[in-house]
Amino acid sequence: MPTARGIMTPGTECVGAEDSVLEAARKLTSLGVGALPICGSDDKLTGVLTDRDIVTKVLGEGKDPGTTKAGDLAQGRAVTIGADDDADEVFATMARHRVRRLPVIDGHRLVGMITLADVARALPDPQTGDLLEALSTN
Repeated sequence: MPTARGIMTPGTECVGAEDSVLEAARKLTSLGVGALPICGSDDKLTGVLTDRDIVTKVLGEGKDPGTTKAGDLAQGRAVTIGADDDADEVFATMARHRVRRLPVIDGHRLVGMITLADVARALPDPQTGDLLEALSTN
C-alpha cells in the first residue's frame, strides 16, 4: 500500500503568514495551483490558503488583498498527514476532516501536498468514489 510520501506532490511552496493575499494570489498563479500552505516566520505550518478563500473571504467581503495578510485567513490548526502514513490513513483523514488538500509533514517539516487528484490517481476506483462522496456530503 502506498504511503503519503508516494502519493504526494513534493516540493510544495509556502506563502508566508505575513505576506499579503495579493502576493499569495500571484504565487498561486505563477505556480499554477489552487492552494498554498501558510507558514509562519518559524516555517511551521499554520494553515492552507485556497483560491476560494481569496474570493470569498477577501474579495467577497470587500477587503483589500494588498493589505490583508495570508495568515489572517488561517483557521485553527492545519489538518496534516505524516509522510509515512499509509493511503488508508490519507483517505480517512481527508474524509473525516472533509478536506480536498492535505499538507504532508515529515516531523515538523512540510514535504509535500496531497490533493484529491493525487488520491484519485493512487487509490482504486471504489475507494476514490467513496472519498468523493464523503467530501461532497453536506
